[in-house]
Amino acid sequence: MTNPLYDTLFGQHQGKSTTFLQLPDGTVITHDAFLQMAAQYANLLMELGVKPGDRVAVQIAKSPQALAVYAACAQAGIVFLPLNTAYTADEVSYFAENSGAQLILCDSNRFEALTPIAQACGAVLETMNADGSGTFTSRAHDMPVSFKTVDRSQDDLAAFLYTSGTTGRSKGAMLTQGNLLSNCEALTKEWRFTDKDALLHALPIFHTHGLFVATNISLLAGGKMLFMPKFDLDVMLDLMPQATTMMGVPTFYTRLLDDPRFTRELAQHMRLFISGSAPLLAETHTQFEARTGHRILERYGMTETNMNTSNPYDGERRAGTVGFPLPGVEVKITDSKTGKTLPQGEIGEIEVRGPNVFKGYWQMPEKTAEELREDGFFITGDLGRVDEDGYLHIVGRNKDLIISGGYNIYPKEIELLLDDEPGVLESAVIGVPHPDFGETVVGVLVADNQGDLDLESIKKNISGSLARFKHPQRLVVLPELPRNTMGKVQKKELREQFKDMFTPA
Repeated sequence: MTNPLYDTLFGQHQGKSTTFLQLPDGTVITHDAFLQMAAQYANLLMELGVKPGDRVAVQIAKSPQALAVYAACAQAGIVFLPLNTAYTADEVSYFAENSGAQLILCDSNRFEALTPIAQACGAVLETMNADGSGTFTSRAHDMPVSFKTVDRSQDDLAAFLYTSGTTGRSKGAMLTQGNLLSNCEALTKEWRFTDKDALLHALPIFHTHGLFVATNISLLAGGKMLFMPKFDLDVMLDLMPQATTMMGVPTFYTRLLDDPRFTRELAQHMRLFISGSAPLLAETHTQFEARTGHRILERYGMTETNMNTSNPYDGERRAGTVGFPLPGVEVKITDSKTGKTLPQGEIGEIEVRGPNVFKGYWQMPEKTAEELREDGFFITGDLGRVDEDGYLHIVGRNKDLIISGGYNIYPKEIELLLDDEPGVLESAVIGVPHPDFGETVVGVLVADNQGDLDLESIKKNISGSLARFKHPQRLVVLPELPRNTMGKVQKKELREQFKDMFTPA
């Protein structure tokens, strides 16, 4: 194989008139038409001076064209760097500069804001909009519909996904062709995907769940995707009779259950519902099964590894657990201080090893050495235990990470902004349970005794520097933050104090 990722996922569909994407308006894009579009994009990338191994940063709306940029990068041996569409210009500036992006692709309405950033980084700036228009697509229109696939190996980088540490400094997780391919092959087999499947796809494609899990599996299996620009309850209910499978975050499932139109009859022909990116409440599992007769399959993954474990396709899908390690993946529970493996049933740090585990953090050798052991085990930062039947339970996180609606939020980034606000002496940002998002952000503030804090004004001030999903849902004021004898803020106490803030009485 000249290019394992492209050849296995995309190239196998050359010339096929089978449906790959079906849009909500009924538009159908065949596998071959999609590959021709991707080839035009690959030709344009070369013309714009992007070479194999270079990075392309994309902050664009979900569309067939946006997905074709991923395929084009795979074919041209370029490292694909998807960015959350909610990121501010300040946030994009860091990712573009840190990655050394050769090209930034953005929505037309961001062009002006990102122009100085592209100039400072020496990157080319092109546009692509939700409807497929833009400078990039218009320039690609006259390009050849074939492209000679660039040779790559399993160890060559295929993508960067940025994740943050508790210091707030984002890290570029380097994912190889082998990482993406091995994970996709394991999941396709485990979840029994075939070319007969139609996947209801309402996830974003700047995130591992919607891109490297949902899309890659559909490509490998040769099935089609009912491709929605975003989660829309009406559209999802309308398309479900044509689907066989669905992947979602817990919010998708709670919204479906809230709607009386979501019935057993509507879901009767579905084969599989999969949930991930945030913990699914046991109550949601129970309600879903009572309503539809289907047991949601929950799995566990992260930016650096894609998927690690899954509840079984056949056998008990146990609520509150994330199942068993995938074939080829090892999971162990260790003492976070000593690194020694703990006896079964004890809570400790979850570590994983396998062909899915990333290569390291871009230009951060110290951080890579801290989290990726020499023997290949990755220290996830999640705390868990394995029960007597071998199911993995995730019980918390070592690093106060907040996962809201499937998105990772790192408290330090928000705390730095809150601490800069007039009248704020200090702050602590925590995640508390939320019925819709799994968790949501709460900011706990201590005033500097110069007067009352204007909480609405503080919220407004910090909103311009943060993506919307990071905005605190609530700000509260305390006379002081709880601390231990070493002076360390006890966030566990704060989480306990405010855990019922969004829970219905």
